[in-house]
Amino acid sequence: MSTHRRTPHRREEMVTLSAADTPGPGRDTPADENSPREEFSRSAPHFADRITADGRDGWPVEAGRYRLVVSRACPWASRSLISRRLLGLEPALSLAVTDPIQDERSWRFTLDPGERDPVLGIAFLSEAYDARETGYPGGVSVPALVDVPSGTLVTNDYHRITLDLATEWTALHREGAPDLYPEAHRDEIDEVAEAVYRDVNNGVYRAGFAEHQRTYEDAYRRLFARLDQLSERLSTRRYLVGDTITEADIRLFTTLVRFDAVYHGHFKCNRNKLSEDPVLWAYARDLFQTPGFGDTVDFDHIKRHYYQVHTDINPRRIVPLGPDLSGWLTPHHREQLGGRPFGDGTPPGPAPEAEAVPAAGRAG
Repeated sequence: MSTHRRTPHRREEMVTLSAADTPGPGRDTPADENSPREEFSRSAPHFADRITADGRDGWPVEAGRYRLVVSRACPWASRSLISRRLLGLEPALSLAVTDPIQDERSWRFTLDPGERDPVLGIAFLSEAYDARETGYPGGVSVPALVDVPSGTLVTNDYHRITLDLATEWTALHREGAPDLYPEAHRDEIDEVAEAVYRDVNNGVYRAGFAEHQRTYEDAYRRLFARLDQLSERLSTRRYLVGDTITEADIRLFTTLVRFDAVYHGHFKCNRNKLSEDPVLWAYARDLFQTPGFGDTVDFDHIKRHYYQVHTDINPRRIVPLGPDLSGWLTPHHREQLGGRPFGDGTPPGPAPEAEAVPAAGRAG
């Protein structure tokens, strides 16, 4: 959940320091440097309505009714981008891509003609939030699903959005869409995904935004301990759960693909680079080269966002030229482990031309 509070010079994440390991409201108070339990946590989504097949929350699945708003820079939004591509939901769920750089008014549509989203007619995502709750004072986050007819935000629940795309939007899936959340493996997917969230997805942020040495060291150690466990797990299996791509792989990939470009240096997660772990590097390349993954990644947006928005970490806003991205396209040989990327399904077709990542953001 990449979030921006509508005050100048704030991080794009709605973050707090809390003793909890799981997402939830926290306290806007500094960490106690003598307490390693005090750590970075992520506030729970404020708007958690669900778009479901039966419309139980008042929002039924309906082709063309909703618009998915993302930043290609944001790992939490990237989950929904990948899921939407794999499931072939492009004709049913339109896409809005924000500028990777926010101002004090939050996520903005300055990439579009007239600096307004052509479908919603708004200049800032915050307008959809205000349409849902007048005077809403909180963080404005992506991914967000907006009801097009009313211009109202439906949900910013980054955790639930992808699960519902996989399980509630099935009537609109493309023919041959994979099952990203197979019922027989859900308990294992949830268990793996929770560990990945706690120590990896959120762990890099806990290290990067740590305000005290002990907090940073705790996050750093837990991050690399978990990466070591994942590397061992993936040394004998192609995917995290079962023999097909699932929600668990999507959630890990969005952090791994950003690791060397931003987390290794910018967030001080520098025990080693991803490219120095033979197993995780091959696994990440395997996914990157799978249709629906790498073709949603914009390294230009990723780097400019992290290095230019996090001015408390990088006050001069200098964006590094490296790393060399050509390695993402090199052979990975993971197919030797077997596995069926899409199960009984098929790969998605090419991305719609209007949604193709610009050349400046592609690997190679």
